[in-house]
Amino acid sequence: MSEYTTQMEAAKKGIITKEMKAVAKKEYRSEEEIRELVAKGQVAICANKNHKCLDPNGVGSMLSTKINVNLGVSRDCKDYDIEMKKVMQAVELGAHAIMDLSSHGNTQPFRQKLTSECPAMIGTVPVYDSVIHYQRDLSELTAKDLIDVVRLHAQDGVDFVTLHCGITRKTIEQIKKHKRKMNIVSRGGSLIFAWMCMTGQENPFYEYFDEILDICREYDVTISLGDACRPGCLADASDVCQIEELVRLGELTKRAWAKDVQVMIEGPGHMPLDQIAANMKIQQTICMGAPFYVLGPLVTDIAPGYDHITSAIGGAIAASAGAAFLCYVTPAEHLALPNVDDVKQGIIASKIAAHAADIAKGIPHARDIDDQMADARRTFDWEKQWECSIDPETAKKIRADRSPEIEESCSMCGKFCAVRSMNKALNGEYIDIL
Repeated sequence: MSEYTTQMEAAKKGIITKEMKAVAKKEYRSEEEIRELVAKGQVAICANKNHKCLDPNGVGSMLSTKINVNLGVSRDCKDYDIEMKKVMQAVELGAHAIMDLSSHGNTQPFRQKLTSECPAMIGTVPVYDSVIHYQRDLSELTAKDLIDVVRLHAQDGVDFVTLHCGITRKTIEQIKKHKRKMNIVSRGGSLIFAWMCMTGQENPFYEYFDEILDICREYDVTISLGDACRPGCLADASDVCQIEELVRLGELTKRAWAKDVQVMIEGPGHMPLDQIAANMKIQQTICMGAPFYVLGPLVTDIAPGYDHITSAIGGAIAASAGAAFLCYVTPAEHLALPNVDDVKQGIIASKIAAHAADIAKGIPHARDIDDQMADARRTFDWEKQWECSIDPETAKKIRADRSPEIEESCSMCGKFCAVRSMNKALNGEYIDIL
């Protein structure tokens, strides 16, 4: 029998697991440092015992910023083969986690395929799957039904589950009283809200939280405490509904840690640029440094088709101020299920944001590749530039489409290239322009 049940229990007992060793190596940290951070709950290693092909990663504000990719089928887009293609592309592009948000069809085989073949962390939102799994409408589901689906996902090898535990019957009155512009925009949060309204019962994920902790402890599933009241527009950011839910999530975090269950906290949402850093600090205080997982934040509401950019702006600020995990946003956000190209655009934008934040935070060796790129540009080493690029395929294509007359330069500057002129001047060479 194992000496420990979860990564957190092992860490508290002074045991360094193979997952901790893998994370320490990736993060240029000592194994003991990682163990201490896991024991405190400030780093989560999402690693279900049944996810045998997992390549472990640590999620925490003092580590490199991680990226999550959402995908999954819906009633309108139901091709699992296309979703699997997105998964493999996401992993190739460097995504650390895949969230299967499928809301149609036979979801379990796809979920099991992910946990048997995909090395990235796998996350789900069990409440989405409840209606599909039981083939009964929301009001016909019992609290036991909803909790049993959490158990099913844990058994299938899912590494983290988003559970909207922080909204209660009190939230119903808050939403009615405070007249938000966008009410609740969290899909899972809205389902729990609707279930409470229709059944008259308390949120089962809150009421039976201890039972859920027992399930998560058994399989070492990390709970991602969902932010049902995350702002869906700038006007709702940092309001009483969002902050009160965050306070409740802080209380639930303590209860989870007491049972050695790892926790991440989910955050905004849409948020004005000047509020982001403050929100990160508030979360770190209320939730005692538990890893913060943000959707964006999106810093404006008016950019449909470009929300991967609005998200990257907010994500860079959030991560530099303490967010640990960025949920990517694609150009299709608010518009459609993302296609393969949308997924790529979303990942690249999130990677740029995460990398910029890691440099700002002083993550060990984060800037090394930027320095290598600078050297390659100075010496016109194009192959090295492709090697250093986040998206070499696109960089190569742009250069090839507009190839220059002067090979060492680009078609923007030609012989007016500053780098060329400086190299020649410093070497005492004649600088020809015409």
